[in-house]
Amino acid sequence: MTGMTVRYDEVLDPLRQAYDTRAAWRDGLTREPWKLTERQAFHDRLAPGARLLEIGAGTGQDSAYFQQEGCAVVAADLSPVMVERCRAKGVEAHVMDFLHLSFPAGSFDAVFAMNCLLHVPNHDLPAVLAAIRAVLRPGGLFFVGVYGGDESAEGPIDDDQHVPPRFFSWRTDEQLLGFAVAARFDVVDFHPVDTGRGYRFQSLTLRHPPS
Repeated sequence: MTGMTVRYDEVLDPLRQAYDTRAAWRDGLTREPWKLTERQAFHDRLAPGARLLEIGAGTGQDSAYFQQEGCAVVAADLSPVMVERCRAKGVEAHVMDFLHLSFPAGSFDAVFAMNCLLHVPNHDLPAVLAAIRAVLRPGGLFFVGVYGGDESAEGPIDDDQHVPPRFFSWRTDEQLLGFAVAARFDVVDFHPVDTGRGYRFQSLTLRHPPS
């Protein structure tokens, strides 16, 4: 992976193709235990019956979990094939990218984003965070989970098995937290997770400050 200057609208079509093609494979994956732990911890912060939006929902495994736990769930994903997989699980789902979340302001009590904002170039991450903040009610919670590292880098990874190769933005802890604070979120919790696969997972829970 090398440093590069890329815009979000440039990565959308390749990402859509990559995830459309691999939807069935991804739907058969088993969630790693540490992901289940992070998901459960976020759920435990929510009020009963919270209205939750999952962005980058993939095949809807996490959306289905939150729905089963009593949340009112809406899923959004760039990939039409992924969205069909969400709907097959009984989840309301929409084809949307992060900059075009077509919901009224303050529609949700919570937003869940697991391993999806790492596909947003740094140049456009402030606009994406602003779009997410707009649909989150004041006082609402926002979970961001991404892979990061000790250095910042953008581009495809060498061993990506998706076709076409996907764009990634890897951020340092300080960089990720800086983006969150600049977007006017309060930091509720931040901690790294050792995934055991050579990646460091950055777990970040944010709050839209009460008005």
